[in-house]
Amino acid sequence: MTYGIAQISDTHLSGRKPFFVANFLKVCEHLATARPDLVLNTGDMSLDGATCEADLAESKRLHEDLGLPLRFIPGNHDLGESQDAPAHVALPVIDRDRRKRYLHHFGPDYWRLDVPGWRIIAINAQLLGSDLAEAAEQLEFLREGAASADGRSLALFTHKPLFHLAPDEDVVTGRFVNPVPRGKLLEAVRPCSPSLIGSGHVHQFLSSRPLGTHHVWAPSTSFVLPDARQPRYGLKQTGYVQHRLEADGSHQSSFVALRGLATLNIADFPEAYGEYEKASLPSASA
Repeated sequence: MTYGIAQISDTHLSGRKPFFVANFLKVCEHLATARPDLVLNTGDMSLDGATCEADLAESKRLHEDLGLPLRFIPGNHDLGESQDAPAHVALPVIDRDRRKRYLHHFGPDYWRLDVPGWRIIAINAQLLGSDLAEAAEQLEFLREGAASADGRSLALFTHKPLFHLAPDEDVVTGRFVNPVPRGKLLEAVRPCSPSLIGSGHVHQFLSSRPLGTHHVWAPSTSFVLPDARQPRYGLKQTGYVQHRLEADGSHQSSFVALRGLATLNIADFPEAYGEYEKASLPSASA
């Protein structure tokens, strides 16, 4: 038995600034035919939900129109960055009010789901480095979920990738989970090391297997960043990732490119995040 997940990410939807809605609807048209068992958005559903609740509401409405099973985890544009974000990241910081607004529209920001052969755990990456009490609660949830997997393979989903090439990286860029919370996360899942870690945030597709775990970065459905603002780690092209989880604990993950899906460049949409870009360095993350 195969459980199919369509992992979309970084949709950046808004009614007041609908720059990326057409791309999202193109993906939805395809998914309505493909009919995966689950559509999972790994964050930044909204353009600027951290400061505009209307963006959260419109993003949720557009997703619900798809009419397929849906799950979500938040991105930094949905509820703000962690307190440990580097200084050049100009987004608001996560707090209880922003998290409450997110929960109202999208439901739990960390959760787990068991399917044949697999335990799926999804977490709020912005809690990892935050000073909210819920950060410790999430870590305990992750620890217990890994310890009780009972022979299932573990798939972990998080908005931000854990690292680029290796878990001992100590550079703080805003693109990856920072070293201290990363170490706590990896310690929490030690009882059942993930077979698959899926993420988004970087707007590039990358598939790699450091230390035996399959790390898959989902591309954005909305836009890519120019090389002058962001290094080229993998494929800069819009699309999504298809995961096929098998009952025997194996899996296949692949990039899905869609005919007619535009690979937009955020540099062509200065109105989208102009207020943040003015306060950021050129290397600021998406």
